[in-house]
Amino acid sequence: MKQPPSEEPEESLTVTPPKKWAAGVPAVTHALEYSLEETSVLRAGRTLLTMNQVDGIDCPGCAWADPSPGHRHRNEYCENGAKHINDEATTRRITAEFFRRHSVTELGRRSDLWLNQQGRLTEPMVKRPDSDHYEPISWHDALGLLAGELKALDSPDEAVFYTSGRVSNEAAFVLQLFARAFGTNNLPDCSNMCHESSGFALHETLGTGKGTVSLEDLHHADLIFLVGQNPGSNHPRQLSALEHAKGNGARIIAVNPLPEAGLLRFKNPQNVRGVVGHGVRIADRFLHIRSGGDLALFQGLNRLLLEAEDARPGTVLAHDFIRSNTSGFEEFARHVRGIAWEDVLTATGLTRKEIEKVRDEVLRSERVIVCWAMGVTQQRHAVPTIREIVNFLLLRGNLGRAGAGACPVRGHSNVQGDRTMGIWERMPDSFLDALQQEFGFDPPRAHGLDSVNAIRAMHEGRIKVFLGVAGNFVRAAPDSAVTEDAMRRCDLTAHISTKLNRSHTVCGRTALILPTLGRTERDIQATGEQFVTVENSMSEVHTSRGRLEPASSVLLSEVAILCRLARRTLEGRTSIPWDTFESDYGAIRDRISHIVPGLHDFNRRVVRPNGIRLPNPVNEGVYPTPVGKALFTCNAWEMSHAPEGHLLLQTLRSHDQWNTIPYTENDRYRGIHGSRRVVLVNPQDVSRLGLEKGQRVDLVSVWDGGAERRTEGFEVVPYPTTPGCAAAYYPETNVLLPLDSVAEISNQPTAKGIVVRLEPTVTSAV
Repeated sequence: MKQPPSEEPEESLTVTPPKKWAAGVPAVTHALEYSLEETSVLRAGRTLLTMNQVDGIDCPGCAWADPSPGHRHRNEYCENGAKHINDEATTRRITAEFFRRHSVTELGRRSDLWLNQQGRLTEPMVKRPDSDHYEPISWHDALGLLAGELKALDSPDEAVFYTSGRVSNEAAFVLQLFARAFGTNNLPDCSNMCHESSGFALHETLGTGKGTVSLEDLHHADLIFLVGQNPGSNHPRQLSALEHAKGNGARIIAVNPLPEAGLLRFKNPQNVRGVVGHGVRIADRFLHIRSGGDLALFQGLNRLLLEAEDARPGTVLAHDFIRSNTSGFEEFARHVRGIAWEDVLTATGLTRKEIEKVRDEVLRSERVIVCWAMGVTQQRHAVPTIREIVNFLLLRGNLGRAGAGACPVRGHSNVQGDRTMGIWERMPDSFLDALQQEFGFDPPRAHGLDSVNAIRAMHEGRIKVFLGVAGNFVRAAPDSAVTEDAMRRCDLTAHISTKLNRSHTVCGRTALILPTLGRTERDIQATGEQFVTVENSMSEVHTSRGRLEPASSVLLSEVAILCRLARRTLEGRTSIPWDTFESDYGAIRDRISHIVPGLHDFNRRVVRPNGIRLPNPVNEGVYPTPVGKALFTCNAWEMSHAPEGHLLLQTLRSHDQWNTIPYTENDRYRGIHGSRRVVLVNPQDVSRLGLEKGQRVDLVSVWDGGAERRTEGFEVVPYPTTPGCAAAYYPETNVLLPLDSVAEISNQPTAKGIVVRLEPTVTSAV
């Protein structure tokens, strides 16, 4: 067993020039080095060679789609995926002795990196109200304690059931079924904090909350927009798809406040050109946009397209498509024509000539795809921005046909599947009606709490029990001090987890750690070995089957934990066959097939090499909106504004990071080594604000009413961000994001538009 580090790594910042390309041989080297630090050659080989293969382990790292069978590489994974899967497959172990040595208070002072490095959790643990240490507890007693707290609540709505996108379809379905049978729709999830704005905007305009494109569509597009995303670090396998598209003649336009390495050039380590050559240029055009300016950009583009149609009637817009498939065009056109160019240019930081060149690219392209990620969704005007992207696609009929469409690029590997399975605080009546018909109980109909409102409710004492399934809620959520205080006000907090993280150190009066199998591990139940299923960003559902022996003989699967908890809590109140579900996941899929459209005959179809592609009504020419057509919308906005002496800060992940967990202190692509407490600032702003390279500063966020939040000791790094904009790493800077700073309509935290000032750090005299 490999030993974890006993001490925190020493921080010592070194800055090198940002990389001009992503992947290549260094990506392979770093992936293997990290994997072998965590586990053995044999275990790493078993995970990597089956990763993303038919009947293999689905990568837990991101939700990017797999090439069809026969077109997958033998090494169908990226650097970050290899690190993530072997981070889970680590041979390091946390036992009861660890918790005897380390109090909760001490663990709370440790870094996210150190906590993760300690290894896999191996047995259930409880922290009692009068103790500062976790201690062992049996599964029977742990689930009895949790069930007892749930049954003692005055109302089911005093409990919250949070889910991360790492869980399988089967576990997600069981969780939402249990919560609703218990009597609540309090089912917040990580989507509330990453792509909630996409779901709201797409539902309103197209009638479905999912993207409309496939991997094949990307391969055959003429023009691809990458808006507010960093594929080189956050979904690196997308670069292979973009390389394929470039080989077919596609042009790519990147829109981002930072010139990320993965947006510039890709050296695919799976071919000769990526190993010894220069690789492939990704972005043919890079728009160095001001943070929050994406809505203005697409409104400017849409106005230019309308004016091009005026100049050449009948040659620019898809009139037949607009007439037959859309509603609201005339009102939209009047609105966009009234947008002032001065406002567009100020909001974007671009020139009119730059935007006109993009228009020319659009006019030369028959098939256009727009991809976006959290650089768009975590803005104040995220929902209007995505609605404007839909307007852009509708104008030239770039929806519902091959090589074109809307592509929200999601992060967690099954975050989209969780929603399909019912993990949402406001599932439609059609889903709830199907649950009622299938299981014979009446699910609650009142909308539950999303993540932000759950924090408010905990803080106000309205939530007594918090159950988290996977994830790291405390670090993923905004307003860290408020979130931590809210969690500590609960009577009981419980986390179903594979590894130690910050959320385990922020405890309610009583706290439980319920360790679970990882996706890499074999799952043996009463009827034999089980597999689970996941859904990727492109609505493809396929299997995942673990290959390794469990990290501990007492670990239970997520499905088993939830089924046992449901049985203990509900005690026969429903006829739901929890025992059958625990012993045979196929029985869960049989019931899902009666409830979720497109998953009929689930068990037979999902084991096919291609799995199941869920239907998207848009691609059938159907728009399930109230008027039965796609909707053009009129989108007003106010420009994000930082007062004099302030900057607009966006939080982001480093290259060597998965979700809230850093794997090292480095960010190789951005040239940051040895520390995460840095703030990236445009050199002009460094000078304008009277700062110096390497100076230590405190970041102070400013919110309505003068309330301020502070985090200390960040080093200033001059970096080619957009002037007026800065960037720093998440989750360290979540403390700066007020709980009330959310996107209109979707209630999603706005981590890409925090107004901050940089104050020199005051060092105390010794």
